[in-house]
Amino acid sequence: MSARIDTTPCPAPWWLPGGHAQTLYGSLAVRHHRIAFIRERVDTPDGDFLDFDWAAPGLSADRLPDGRPVQTDPQLQRTAARRFMQSDDLTTLQNAADAPALVIFHGLEGSSRSHYAQSIAQYFRARGWITAIAHFRGCSGSPNRMARAYFSGDSADIHFILETVRQRVPGARWHAAGISLGGNAMLKYLGEQEENATWLQAAAAVSVPLDLVACGRALSETRIGRHLYCRHFLRTMRPKVLDKARRFPGTIDALRLAQARTLREFDDLYTAPMHGYRNALDYWTRASSKPRLATIAVPTLVLNARNDPFVPAPSLPGTHDCSEAVLLHQPAEGGHAAFVTGPFPGNLNWLPARLNRYFEHRS
Repeated sequence: MSARIDTTPCPAPWWLPGGHAQTLYGSLAVRHHRIAFIRERVDTPDGDFLDFDWAAPGLSADRLPDGRPVQTDPQLQRTAARRFMQSDDLTTLQNAADAPALVIFHGLEGSSRSHYAQSIAQYFRARGWITAIAHFRGCSGSPNRMARAYFSGDSADIHFILETVRQRVPGARWHAAGISLGGNAMLKYLGEQEENATWLQAAAAVSVPLDLVACGRALSETRIGRHLYCRHFLRTMRPKVLDKARRFPGTIDALRLAQARTLREFDDLYTAPMHGYRNALDYWTRASSKPRLATIAVPTLVLNARNDPFVPAPSLPGTHDCSEAVLLHQPAEGGHAAFVTGPFPGNLNWLPARLNRYFEHRS
């Protein structure tokens, strides 16, 4: 049997036409609820660390477990976390028996401050769920310890993140949601693990560049991709890696990297060689999740708007590409990780509600 198809539209507002407008407005302008987190820093087996931002019933980001008000830790300035996890917080989490829980994997250069992470976490937290936003290396507001960073096919870090949240709240009914790059890494991992990942109740992948070759070319070889989207991402990616070049002399060609103007050039110079690939094309080919969709065993929603400017519609999977555990939802409108709906000025409620509808039938 093959995947199923959902044909329900995303009702994009008439005043926000087209994928570019929906993407940019959803990311930069639309108002949404904001949520504060408690941060846990977890050391990885290779000597690095990952930051997890938690929200859950019984946890207060603005007060310590003994009730005293919080003064934001200086390390957490310009993040969505108010304070670091304490032992009493961990006890509260570990005692949450049979609670629904959601771990969120963010996109390229995303974090718990990202509009989609905020809207999803707030929606589920308000309904009594435990939520954890797992930051990829170097994305939490603190530079990671190593010369390496994160990449779209990092199955080892996806495994570490999932095992960490499972260990923290072993009695919870865990779900996973990955957005954009995080969704690709999550889907690739689920396809590799097959039945070994079925302890998850369900998963959802949103605005995913399943075919990284097609998506990388769309961003690097089109005028708006090069001059708008690549420039936006490189504004934060390049300084991070140039800082690594200073901390790890001889490992990175800082001069050429400083001149990179597209994601393909950046991945050729840094992401691919630093993480074991020959070049950007080798990285994009081997890290793509599309070939892994056929072996996913966890019930999984794959949601992609067909007007996503990052993901060419012809690159999206069909039912023949996926296992029967996958539900494909490809509405005509929505842009990239936006899905703005409602009368002006719009809202971001459609996406978390869509995830909730999928999850509630599989918990």
